[in-house]
Amino acid sequence: MASANLESQIDTVRRFSRTFTRTIGLLDETYLESPYNLSAVRVMYELAHRQQLTASQLSSDLTLDPGYLSRVVRQLVRDGLVLKSQSRTDRRQAALTLSGAGLGLVADLEKRSRSDLADVLQGFTTDERVRLVRSLGTAADLLSDEEPQNSPFIVRSHRPGDFGWIISRHAALYAEEFGWDSSFEAVVARIVADVLESFDHTCEHCWIAERHGTNIGSIVLVRHRERPGVAKLRLLLVEPSARGLGLGKYLVNECLRFARKCGYHTVTLWTYRELEAATHMYQSAGFHLISEAPQHAFGKNLMDQTWEISL
Repeated sequence: MASANLESQIDTVRRFSRTFTRTIGLLDETYLESPYNLSAVRVMYELAHRQQLTASQLSSDLTLDPGYLSRVVRQLVRDGLVLKSQSRTDRRQAALTLSGAGLGLVADLEKRSRSDLADVLQGFTTDERVRLVRSLGTAADLLSDEEPQNSPFIVRSHRPGDFGWIISRHAALYAEEFGWDSSFEAVVARIVADVLESFDHTCEHCWIAERHGTNIGSIVLVRHRERPGVAKLRLLLVEPSARGLGLGKYLVNECLRFARKCGYHTVTLWTYRELEAATHMYQSAGFHLISEAPQHAFGKNLMDQTWEISL
């Protein structure tokens, strides 16, 4: 059965490869109707976005045969697109840089490439584009030699469906990482219902962090219903794949900035001592522990905590 699954997966990857190479024109003799093939354009792209590269570095990074790369570089030098100078780090090698003409050609090709891809993406619905970008981003993370953590993230306001994701991911992550039972999902669902039923955009906000079109974090600030001038920080979540980015700190700081803007004098939050990474982050942000008490919740013996910060 495992072998059959692998064969099916191989077929799927090969089908994607055939479709993708045809869609973006990689089967054409030259790239985007320029005089150069894809390898030559990729060499110019690397030189446009990195400093003082040598031929050996390019050969290693692009996994190109050194002899083939040498012929590509010679052509680009002959055409006035690439310049050679002595490397500052290794005097035995030449550093390669783009000339003004080379930079102009790369800029034109990037503009054309983006325009062509925009035409492709506009042929899909919004939901289809989100699914496509999310899938391609995941593929890039899995296949790249670079750590996914190097990818940037964006933070936006919530959209329909985001609070459903918040409930789902809280339940799944806390079950996986802390062994909490399904009663935690019920608590999160009730919190979400309370937030949505009386959400006031003038003094409350939900932030969703994304990378490659995939949600990777959340945080919510709502007013305290019983304490005027006090806001509650709720539903902070950072996906495991996004940890190490500083995303949690960023979301907490955004929350506090918004609270100050809205005129709150205090922000309070409820958590558990066992969530050590979160409590450390709150303390670093300036929150102080107000109270704690033992509690049996979610199938575990926990230490319930309340933290607050004065703004």
